[in-house]
Amino acid sequence: MVFKIIALINITGTGLHDTHQIQLHVFILFFTEVQTLINTMLTAIATMGSLMLVLATLLIVASKKLAVAEDPRNDIVESMLPGANCGACGYIGCRQFAEALVREETTPGKCTVSSDTERERVAQFLQVEVGEVVQQVVRLACAGANNVARHRANYSGIKTCQAAAQVGGGSKTCSWGCLGFGDCESVCDFDAIVMNEHALPVVIEANCTACGDCIEVCPKDLFSLHPVNHRLWVACKNLEFGDDILEYCQVGCTACGKCAMDARGDLIEMKNNLAVVDYHKDHRTRVPIERCPTGAIVWLEADGTVIKGREAKPVYRQHELTPQPT
Repeated sequence: MVFKIIALINITGTGLHDTHQIQLHVFILFFTEVQTLINTMLTAIATMGSLMLVLATLLIVASKKLAVAEDPRNDIVESMLPGANCGACGYIGCRQFAEALVREETTPGKCTVSSDTERERVAQFLQVEVGEVVQQVVRLACAGANNVARHRANYSGIKTCQAAAQVGGGSKTCSWGCLGFGDCESVCDFDAIVMNEHALPVVIEANCTACGDCIEVCPKDLFSLHPVNHRLWVACKNLEFGDDILEYCQVGCTACGKCAMDARGDLIEMKNNLAVVDYHKDHRTRVPIERCPTGAIVWLEADGTVIKGREAKPVYRQHELTPQPT
């Protein structure tokens, strides 16, 4: 349009000197260009609108033709579930678990949050078996409370295990030990973990739903899921060999191997200086704990009682140990 105006002015310079006539020509030219531009935009908008309408129509038709009717039992079964969405059943949430139940891909017994009565109710509604109910709980592979395990320094940062672990792996002298700030307790929505008076997590089996949140949050990987009948337990992850660990942890595994020697068959094997229980074998025995000198391998009762062997040195100290001098 600019070139047309310049051309018009050049033309007027050859004999047309009427200013009003020039202005009129410029206005007409400007209006014509604007109208052309508007028409082009409207055409583009109409074209895009038509295309969107066609695509929307095709999507609506396709959604109706390809729609899969949802089983009305899904909503009913979901309403029977606790709504915890903890994932312990192996599904993302209760809705997905309900749909799997209706499709008979799993059993009500997989829900560890529901009570026996609630699981039976779901089973009766779907006319299926409840399924085997083997409660899963988390176990803590550390007994190094602050009255038996030393810190190598005073940590004064953010009071979380995740933050403390960023500073040289944490202030605990044992590289594998619990840092004691209770991240696991904070993330547990079921009050299944409490910190005792010596800053060590205690798992309450009756409340544990095996959701795994504590496993994910622990920077030392001290938690793992186990069937509740796994009573023989190694409460340590130390991989150092010998009694040097006793200088900073009274209850650490020294890799003495007595538990492995006393266990039936190859129930317990020493791997990387740590006792490992093979739970595929008959582990319903307390014999392996009896000669453990530190009480690193224990027997866990259902009520939370920790039983140590007869040769384990008793712990009398109730106060927190001071940091180990450097």
